[in-house]
Amino acid sequence: MSPPHKPGNKNYNNNGRAWEIRFTSIDTAKSPSQFAPSAANLSKAAALDAPDLVCLSHLRWNFVYQRPQHLLSRCAKNRRVFFVEEPVFTASGDWRLDVSIHETGVWVIVPQLSEGISEQTAQTAQQAMLDDFFQSAEISQYILWYYTPMAVSFTNHLKPLAVVYDCMDELSAFHGAHRDLKANETQLLKRASVVFTGGHSLYEAKQQQHPNIHAFPSSIEKEHFATARNLSEAPADQKDIPHPRLGFFGVIDERMDIELLGGIAQARPDWHLVIIGPVVKIDPATLPTHPNIHYLGGKSYQELPGYLGGWDIAMLPFAINESTKFISPTKTPEYLAAGKPVISTPIRDVVRPYGENGLVRIASNVAEFVAAAEEILSETSEARTKWLSEVDAFLVDNSWDNTWGEMLQLIESAIADRKPKSEDRVKVLS
Repeated sequence: MSPPHKPGNKNYNNNGRAWEIRFTSIDTAKSPSQFAPSAANLSKAAALDAPDLVCLSHLRWNFVYQRPQHLLSRCAKNRRVFFVEEPVFTASGDWRLDVSIHETGVWVIVPQLSEGISEQTAQTAQQAMLDDFFQSAEISQYILWYYTPMAVSFTNHLKPLAVVYDCMDELSAFHGAHRDLKANETQLLKRASVVFTGGHSLYEAKQQQHPNIHAFPSSIEKEHFATARNLSEAPADQKDIPHPRLGFFGVIDERMDIELLGGIAQARPDWHLVIIGPVVKIDPATLPTHPNIHYLGGKSYQELPGYLGGWDIAMLPFAINESTKFISPTKTPEYLAAGKPVISTPIRDVVRPYGENGLVRIASNVAEFVAAAEEILSETSEARTKWLSEVDAFLVDNSWDNTWGEMLQLIESAIADRKPKSEDRVKVLS
């Protein structure tokens, strides 16, 4: 569905409100007018009879392509999907709701609020903005999908067909977690129709908290990462880095074991560590700066196989702390699909099942990590071929398409369970 477009005015007038709904384009190659319908409204197409999905997220759609993007892009193939981000606070004082359409068809909704306003004011504003957008977009039959329990405070008044809580991390264990996060999650769990967890350890921790909870560990797009096995052209910023190369891609934050990273680099100065991803919530100055560690910054999802293809070993150098206790790294199966040997610290959802099945080597410290890498670098081609066949057999049914299909069935069942039986409807009508 396309945003409204009026010549000379691309903004939605909010009938005297203190904000506007402003349509822009995430894809800089396209202008809003290219998405514009003939009528200046947000009515859904008649062909889309599936209920809309409204997602409340603490993650930015255009930050790192991960679980929400994989799932909701698939969802957007047959229904409208609105991805509502946390507010951006600016000094301009220009309150507005920025609305963009991603190339996947997902609508991205970003509240823009003033710096310095109170938390209560921000919540009140988000509720009013969301209500206005629901009215303008004619969102009436919808599913609410939560990634952040903090959104409960301004969405409790909504009346969805079903409430989904996709708990991909234990957010309360992260540095700087909001004081109300646990209490809000308790409310969300009471309201949720169905709960998904990002891994088995998180499922085990929460399985007693909801009667309809299901573990959905990270999946993969095998074909995308399998291209790393046959790439010939190296990215410009990696091609001159010597081998052996040990690589990592992902968010670089409190979960990264920076002492381990520095220790590996110092123990083997002839090895080169390639680190890809944005630095978040930690001071970049705390990262080790040995000459054989190469920080290449963030890369797009499409670019990742090109970098992976040039690595000798893929790494999961996570710290063992509260923030990593329940993580299930998406990159584990992605590395394996690329055909790269993997060494990980003993993250529970990596040890089970990947470590126990001999697909990933587990190392707890610098000495073990170096020893595991030396084994990998010296193994025979026959051993590598055997390992790769085991990897491919293990991953054969692992896909985001399958995961989304299973989730959708559970959501539809939850909606069906809420509908009155035909005989009950007759009683009501009589």
